[in-house]
Amino acid sequence: MRILTGLQPSGRLHVGNFFGAMEPAVKLQEEGEAFYFIADYHAMTSTHDPKILKNNVLDLSIDFLACGLDPKKAFFYRQSAVPEVNELAWILSTVCPMGLLERCHSYKDKVANGLAANHALFAYPALMAADILLYDANVVPVGEDQKQHLEVTRDLAGKINDRYGENTLILPEVRIREKSAKVPGLDGQKMSKSYDNTIPIFGDEKGTRKLIMKKIATDSTPMEDPKPIENSVLLDLFHLFASEERYQEMISDHQKGGKGYGHFKQELFDAYWSYFEPLRAKRLEIENHLDYVQQVLDEGAQKAREEASLVLTRVRAAVGLS
Repeated sequence: MRILTGLQPSGRLHVGNFFGAMEPAVKLQEEGEAFYFIADYHAMTSTHDPKILKNNVLDLSIDFLACGLDPKKAFFYRQSAVPEVNELAWILSTVCPMGLLERCHSYKDKVANGLAANHALFAYPALMAADILLYDANVVPVGEDQKQHLEVTRDLAGKINDRYGENTLILPEVRIREKSAKVPGLDGQKMSKSYDNTIPIFGDEKGTRKLIMKKIATDSTPMEDPKPIENSVLLDLFHLFASEERYQEMISDHQKGGKGYGHFKQELFDAYWSYFEPLRAKRLEIENHLDYVQQVLDEGAQKAREEASLVLTRVRAAVGLS
């Protein structure tokens, strides 16, 4: 089984990134041959400062390694280090109906949130499909918001196979982690940098505590009264970091009353801080060995290009380019 996933270097990683993509990816590297990449081409749709992009790539590289990516079990590389992806994206574009892209929610959401409506943003799903199909990936772990793009990937692969031959491209399967496929942000919407509602994985202690204490909206229920548990952002976030037993205790405390929201928010922060403590220590260690980070990326890119070349050679032959 070949597994593939990618993350955009668009700023500090947040809890939604971790539970929606990174943690499932780290677990999957035990199950098969893993290809994990930094989607720096994709990031160019929203990041236009080269220095910021370069720094974000380095930060994400360190973050992914700190979160458990093992270069002995997974190939880790920058998307832009494998230029073959652009040729495959163009080939896929020749069978991609405009209507397929027009129906993609991500494009509409991003434009609605202020991003410029350009070709790269519109054609994002075709490049994402190439990212996946270029390596004959069997399994792609993604967040709920990327599920539609995986459907586009399968659709484009199917169109290529219908036109040029059944085995030209491998159709991947999507894998979404049910418990946290949609991680809530501080405001109750999906956690996203676009909504400014994120909790960073590697935030500083004082700043992150203040974020949790101030930004999670609660009602005006008096401390002594029972607190509602339905649609509780506080409880949903706590469930990510706490044991099932401790989570049930917090639900019980809500229902009994006698504790204020400030108390529950402090418990949430403590659970969050403890959960990521080992990762913070590992990140600090990696930050002091940046040559190691570059070596991992270089070796990953070499392997990725070898595999990409095999697939692209097969596709080029099928479509008549060689």
